[in-house]
Amino acid sequence: MSAEVSDADRRRTYLICLAGWLFDFYDLMLFAYLASAIAKDWSWGADAARNKGWIVGVALGTSGLGGIVFGGLADKYGRKAVMTWTILLYSLVTGLCGLSWGFASLVLFRALTGLGVGGEWATGHALMAEIYPKEKRGRASALLQAGEPLGVALAVVMGLWICPRIGWRAVFLVSAVPAFLVLLVRRHVAESPLWLQRQAPARPFWEPYREVWRDHRGRAARAWALGASKLGTYWLTYVWLPEYFAELVTNAQADGRAVPAAFSDVRLKFILVAQGGQFVGMLIFGALADRFGRRPTFCLYSLVTAAGLWAMTSHGEQLLARPELFWPALGAVGLGSGCTAGFGALLAELFPTSVRNTAMGAVYNLARGFQFVTQAVMGALVAGAGVARGLQLALLFALFTAAWVWTFPETKGSELAS
Repeated sequence: MSAEVSDADRRRTYLICLAGWLFDFYDLMLFAYLASAIAKDWSWGADAARNKGWIVGVALGTSGLGGIVFGGLADKYGRKAVMTWTILLYSLVTGLCGLSWGFASLVLFRALTGLGVGGEWATGHALMAEIYPKEKRGRASALLQAGEPLGVALAVVMGLWICPRIGWRAVFLVSAVPAFLVLLVRRHVAESPLWLQRQAPARPFWEPYREVWRDHRGRAARAWALGASKLGTYWLTYVWLPEYFAELVTNAQADGRAVPAAFSDVRLKFILVAQGGQFVGMLIFGALADRFGRRPTFCLYSLVTAAGLWAMTSHGEQLLARPELFWPALGAVGLGSGCTAGFGALLAELFPTSVRNTAMGAVYNLARGFQFVTQAVMGALVAGAGVARGLQLALLFALFTAAWVWTFPETKGSELAS
């Protein structure tokens, strides 16, 4: 059915979906890099790590609810309409975070941000899978997911470079600008021809959820476990990188070891290197997955991530003494994290058109919602044992992902079920 959409329409739709996903992930990650400024402004003191873990976790948790609700709405009302609703929601509420007057209000606004973020991912990926031919589906999914490291890189720059200059409230307020993307979505995004053929206006809203539970719950459960483990690796690593570097410096100073000059400035480059590695990894992932298969590519990438995390968690002192070694370690973490580029194509190939957006939204975002638990655990680990020890949990998740992906059928080159 992808032939019904012209190449020009595909390109326009891809670019707008890419922007939607870039700012989706930017908004979700932004707080992680503003947390230290907020903690200082609001005098969180010893509670800073726990508060950060809870607030990040709340947004991730509500993204699961957003994925469930908006996934069903997209199967009923169309990919295009729901994309406008979710972009508008996450953009405007991120702006409202700049008006927060205390912990409770910030939690509320981040929870609402999570709802919009959760709905946007599955809608964009379902649409891309449905308008691109099967032999290019993996690459299209990976190219769309490549907005993720770009969004994180933007969040890093805004949090670590722009925030000290204009303040965290102004950063949040400026971040409402992507709401204008809805105008482009309405004018230039192509609706899925598969959805147009299958749409049934009289279908009860709950029917896709019943169908997923009745006919696909085993496959959905396995997909959730894969997503929960891979996203566990990702969120535990990237949310806590600033604290990881701060811990290395603090421990070195306490032990009387030398800290490289201007290391606090260099750490920004290290974090951006991880994002650059992930971006490259995503660009390569799609081609590898379309040629060699989803399972071996997922496995390889997860093992590369595990290798980088092992170096960071087991040899932090040596890496600090020779900072040039951070480049390959963080490069490996970033490159391996590129396997998140495979979720869109893999999930689209597991479920039929009638419930595709419902299943994708529920599975992926419930996996992301599970990160509420992992972030709460991480906050406790950081408070009790330190960030490096906590990141070993991310390493275990990476190893689980590498093994678990082999429980799936190989879907490379398969036709999308109607």
